[in-house]
Amino acid sequence: MSALYLVRHGQASFGADEYDQLSDLGYAQASALGQSWEASGFLPTHAVAGSMKRHAQTAIAALDAAGPSDGYDVDEGWDEFPHESVVEAYAPGLVTDDPKEFQKIFVSAVGRWAGGEHDDEYAEPYPHFTARVLGAFDRLTASLGRGESAVVFTSGGPLAVVAAHLLAGDAPRWTPQAQAIWPRLNTVTINAGVTTVVTGSSGRTLLSFNEHTHLPYDLVTYR
Repeated sequence: MSALYLVRHGQASFGADEYDQLSDLGYAQASALGQSWEASGFLPTHAVAGSMKRHAQTAIAALDAAGPSDGYDVDEGWDEFPHESVVEAYAPGLVTDDPKEFQKIFVSAVGRWAGGEHDDEYAEPYPHFTARVLGAFDRLTASLGRGESAVVFTSGGPLAVVAAHLLAGDAPRWTPQAQAIWPRLNTVTINAGVTTVVTGSSGRTLLSFNEHTHLPYDLVTYR
């Protein structure tokens, strides 16, 4: 049996000139995760990150806190969907610093994107996104040997894809059942939360979703 731990990046910089970088709180979340690994004696045999800055910063902060490591590989398949363009297609010119207002618009924008009726308006349509993520998931799980473990530093969208796919039965392709589950998971992913998948003779199984007991209450955020 092997294990895969999907980590959502620490809190990014909402409202700043550049969203794609960790906030001070985001660094604290990533460090808390790594410290919990160090305390338990856990260190993965493999580490992978998406290509976004917030993925790299989370990986470095967590792995440094956990102890000596061989660093991490980069796989763009674990990148988040382009949420800025998804929101822009739904609400052109939107400017808001209110997280609650943005969240309402974001949910509606993502629903439109995932609905499949406007694929030609998006640089990465929803079906392309899910296929990209599941391709990265397949590559990584196939590469793990018995007893090995891998940590992936990614975003809420990709880890929700993996979780929804497994809950729907780990079919060869993305299914309507998985598509129905994904939005609910995507909206509740916690920064620096961990989703665990095990693989073995019986296939790939979702063991836990969004685990975050390593985070003190004041470090728990969703955006």
